Amino acid sequence: MEITLISHACFKIKTEKGMIIFLDPYEISENEEKADYVISSHSHYDHMDSDSIDNVMKDNTIVIGPESISRNLKKYNGRSLKIGETLEENDVRIELVPAYTIKKGTHPKGNQFAGIIVEAEGKKIYHAGDTERIPEMKEMSSKGITVALLPCGGTYTMDFEEACAAAMDINPKIVIPMHNWNKDLNEFKKLLNGKDPNINVEILEGKTLKL
Repeated sequence: MEITLISHACFKIKTEKGMIIFLDPYEISENEEKADYVISSHSHYDHMDSDSIDNVMKDNTIVIGPESISRNLKKYNGRSLKIGETLEENDVRIELVPAYTIKKGTHPKGNQFAGIIVEAEGKKIYHAGDTERIPEMKEMSSKGITVALLPCGGTYTMDFEEACAAAMDINPKIVIPMHNWNKDLNEFKKLLNGKDPNINVEILEGKTLKL
């Protein structure tokens, strides 16, 4: 499996069998591989960019998001899932989990936006969406997350300190920082390594992580 950072909070997952999954589509080139799945955590433009979705659509692409954005999904004949609901097909399991802010008013819990867990080939990728550290993250430690994609920019979501605390709640093997608004991610890596050296930090700027 390969994970590539496209831009901001947008990632491409490519499985060993060639399944292509885009998470939170944004600034995806028209030259990118076509998608089997496109999954949006919520409808903000930098997580559900219509041009990006159009660039990777093929006849059988499945677009998925939480029920709260079902109106946005209609354009793509997409599928909406409740928070906590799962979709399992084509050897891929997709689960939507809570994502919200507590101290900031940017993404209130009542909006019912989502985080995303993609499970394939024995690996679990957790895309936290736009969130702060929330109590539900402690439950993630029992899910056996392989890679956690965590926002850390601090403007609308977690900052470095909070993202480190969230990482220790989740206890993944690997953390990939995202949604960072041009902050120095090496500082984030240094901070998390100092708190828990057992969690590997991968900074995906211009490279692909192979699992």
